[in-house]
Amino acid sequence: MRNESFKAYVSSLTRDDNTIWKPIKHKKKTHSITTSNTQKLKHIQHLGQKVTKKKLTYLRNISQKYSPHDDDPNQQVEQDLATPIYQHERLKPFTLKEIEITKLNHKKAPGIDLITAKMLKELPQEGLLNLMYILNAIIRLEYWPKSLKQAQIIMLPKPGKNPTDVTSYRPISLLPTISKVLEKLILKRINKESNPQDWIPNHQFGFRQAHSTIQQCHRVADTINKALENHQFCTAAFLDVSQAFDKVWHPGILFKIKKILPIKYYNLLKSYLQERHYVTKYNNQTSRSFQIHSGVPQGSILGPLIYILYTSDLPTSRDTKMGTFADDTAIFATHADPTTASRNLQEHLLTTQNWLQKWKIKVNETKSSHITFTLRKDNCPAIRINQTVLPQVESVKYLGLHFDRRLNWKAHITKKRKQTDLKAKEITWLIGRKSNLSIENKLLVYKAVIKPIRTYGIELWGCASKSNTAIMQRAQSKILRTITNAPWYVTNHTLHTDLNIPYVSEVINERINKHLSKLESHPNPLVETLTQPTRNRRLKRRWTSDLHD
Repeated sequence: MRNESFKAYVSSLTRDDNTIWKPIKHKKKTHSITTSNTQKLKHIQHLGQKVTKKKLTYLRNISQKYSPHDDDPNQQVEQDLATPIYQHERLKPFTLKEIEITKLNHKKAPGIDLITAKMLKELPQEGLLNLMYILNAIIRLEYWPKSLKQAQIIMLPKPGKNPTDVTSYRPISLLPTISKVLEKLILKRINKESNPQDWIPNHQFGFRQAHSTIQQCHRVADTINKALENHQFCTAAFLDVSQAFDKVWHPGILFKIKKILPIKYYNLLKSYLQERHYVTKYNNQTSRSFQIHSGVPQGSILGPLIYILYTSDLPTSRDTKMGTFADDTAIFATHADPTTASRNLQEHLLTTQNWLQKWKIKVNETKSSHITFTLRKDNCPAIRINQTVLPQVESVKYLGLHFDRRLNWKAHITKKRKQTDLKAKEITWLIGRKSNLSIENKLLVYKAVIKPIRTYGIELWGCASKSNTAIMQRAQSKILRTITNAPWYVTNHTLHTDLNIPYVSEVINERINKHLSKLESHPNPLVETLTQPTRNRRLKRRWTSDLHD
C-alpha cells in the first residue's frame, strides 16, 4: 500500500501547480511522522533550544564590534562629521507614478510587521495616496522611522553542517516591505542624480547593471592566458574579507556619503543607518530587540550600493591588475621574473593593508590564498598581509569557478562533475529508472536543477581540451540514460535527438556566442579589451574568442 501510494504521489507531480518543485527542496523522500520518530523530534527540539543562546551571542558580537582596529582614531572622519550641515536642497516629493507597487515580488517574505507585497498591491487609490503621504513625510523630515528599521532574523541551517555550531547557520534578515519600497525610490533618485559610474571603479563588477560574475572571471582568465602566452609568471592574491557587509564602520560610510553623494541625501541615509534593531526568531520563539552598531542592512535595496561606495577608493597600482565583485577581491601581478612579480604584488598589498586598517575592515588571512599561474614548476616568492604569510595553493575558487595554476580547467570540471553526480544521486528517487514521474517532468527537473551546476561558466571552461569537456558530456549522457531507463543498445545520439537535448559542445558554442556579443557593446572599458584578438600566439590552447562564430 505504501508503494502504491508513493507511485501515485510521484505520478501526480506536475509543473502546472508547481508541486514538482516541493520534493526537490527536501532532496530525499519525505516520511510521515510516526510514534517511532517521537524521540527524534524531542531531541531536535532540545537541540534547537540548546543552541539558541549561542546564536544570539554570535549575532550580538557581529553587530556590536567593528573590527580589531576599533580604538584607532580617525581625526579626518571625526572632524568632517562634526561639521554641521546648514541649508541645503531638499528631495523632491514622490508622485503616484513613481511608487510602482505592481512590480513588488509577492514571493518575498514580509518583515516583522507582517505586511506583504500582496497587501500593498491590493491597496485602493486612497491607500496608495496615504502611502505616498507617509513616504514624502519621511524624506521631508529626513528621518527614517524606527518601525521601518526593525529587522527579523531567522536562522537557516547549512546542509551537512554540525547543528550545534553557530557558524553552521545562515542568518536571513527580513525587512519591512514598505521600507524596501522607499529604498527602491531613493536608489532610483541616486542613480539618476549622482551617476554612480563616476565614482564606482571600473574593476568593481558587483551589483552593477550589465556586469556579471562571468565577465569578471573572463578578465581573470584573460590576464592569466596573456601571462602564459608571454612566458611570464602571474602571481595573484585572493583576499577573503571577514563579514564584509556586517562590519561596515558607520562613521566611515557617513563620511564617504557626505563626500560623494549629493548633500541632500546625507541626513536621510544617516537616519537610515543608525539606531537599527533586530530580533531573532527560531522555532516560533522570538528574542528581545538588540541594537545594530555596524554594517549595512542585510537584504536591503540600498545596502549593496552603500557597500560599493564604502570600498570605492580601494587603492590600485600601475604594476598590478585588480578585480572586485562586492567583497571578493583579487589582485594580479605579471612579470617574467617571479621575484619582481611578487614584489609588485607585495607593494600593492601593503597599500591595501593600510587602507583596510584606516577604514576598519578585517581580512581573514587564513582563508585568503596566494597562487602562481605558470607552466613552469617554480613558484613566485611568498607574500604577506598583516604580517601573515598567505597560504599558497594549486587551485583557487573565485566567483564559483576554480582556477588552477596551468589554467587547463581540469580542476573545475572535476569538481563540477562530482557535484553533478551528488545532486543526481540526491534526487534519484524522483528522476531515476524506477520513478513513475513522466519523462517530460524528469527532463524539466534535470534542466532546472542539475544542468545549471555544470553549465555555469561554460563560456570560459568550454575552452578546455576535448578530453576534459568530454567528462561533462559523459555525465549528461549517463543522466539521460537513467531518466529514460534506456537499455544498453540505445545510442547516446538517439537519446539526445529524441529528447531534444543539445550536446555539451553545442551548448558551449551557443553560450560563447551570446557572451561575446554582449561584450562588444559593453560600457566598461576593461571589458572591451576582452574582444580584441591576440595574434601570433605561442601556445596551442583555445581562448574564448577562438570559439566565436
